[in-house]
Amino acid sequence: MLRPLLFRRALTTTTTLGTMAAESAAKRLKTDGGSSSLLIGTHNGHFHADEALAVHMLRRLPAYANSTLVRTRDPAVLATCHTVVDVGGEYDAARHRYDHHQRGFATTFPDRPTKLSSAGLVFLHFGRAIIAQRLAGAGASATEDDAQVRLLHAKIYQSFVEALDAHDNGIAVYDPAAVAAAGLAKRFSDGGFGLGAMVGRLNPSWNEPAAADPAEAQRREDARFLTASQRIGEEFDREVDYYASAWLPARAVVQDAFARRAEHDPDGRVLVLDGQSVPWKDHLYTLEQDEGRSSVLYVLYQEKPEPGAKWRIQCVPESKDSFVSRKPLPEAWRGFRDAELDAIAGVEGCVFVHAAGFIGGNATFDGAKVMVAKALAA
Repeated sequence: MLRPLLFRRALTTTTTLGTMAAESAAKRLKTDGGSSSLLIGTHNGHFHADEALAVHMLRRLPAYANSTLVRTRDPAVLATCHTVVDVGGEYDAARHRYDHHQRGFATTFPDRPTKLSSAGLVFLHFGRAIIAQRLAGAGASATEDDAQVRLLHAKIYQSFVEALDAHDNGIAVYDPAAVAAAGLAKRFSDGGFGLGAMVGRLNPSWNEPAAADPAEAQRREDARFLTASQRIGEEFDREVDYYASAWLPARAVVQDAFARRAEHDPDGRVLVLDGQSVPWKDHLYTLEQDEGRSSVLYVLYQEKPEPGAKWRIQCVPESKDSFVSRKPLPEAWRGFRDAELDAIAGVEGCVFVHAAGFIGGNATFDGAKVMVAKALAA
């Protein structure tokens, strides 16, 4: 029988400040008041990004802060675990069994098509508690049922966790049959790029000498797994913090600018972000979807939130990840700068227009508005 591997997670201030926010999750976990640590089980051998992240996410909750971890495939040992992820052939949230390999498993995140991995299962059941805890740690008042927490839960799944679910379940980004029918081929290999590859590289190589003592060999393998869990966990924490502290507050800024866009163009084609730029694409597309039309072509914002800062003109892409603009800046302006661009565009104060035509700049807001007016008319 394998000895449980002690894995104590030193949480940040979110541990103490977020305990109340995660109270409902703690109740669901049926802890014994903290008299002993919870035992988490996952499989030994070659490890992957999904269980490495699943273990990290569990340890973001106070109930698991002093948990121990055992990596084994022995059913008798797994039966002693409070929570089991990515092994055991069972998905039963009431008993905290979160495997996805069994025949017939087809669970997905709400409104998403991708079959879940162990990371997706843990995020499905505990993601809102984790998010509420980190919001509370940042000084915000949040519970699992708050609308903002639910919004972040869905957004972080789509931006981070879903790709890991797909990777672990062998689901391609594009339909392989459609790609083959279109005659498309990759321009370069991206197999080594991504969190899954990063975790995979932490596994022992096939020809790496193993320790003669089985217990020592398992200890070394477990140490590698802990490194993987920590590294992918750091990326997950950064993702949560970004969406909670930067993306979410930007929502109100974009909503205000969207409501006032007719002040700058009667057809609502120009969005002006007062003060400074914020992450605007997701919010703009959502607002347009709610309105039922895609109207905004250009977004104006200052380079820095200070008096006299230059202004940028950014073209709205056809979609969030597209490099194709709805209406690029005029071709005759592209690749020129300063006085030369002033003469070509017939506008004073021009700074530049990118050679691809998706962004440009002017020294003043009034100059940027003139550039936009000419671009709209072109």
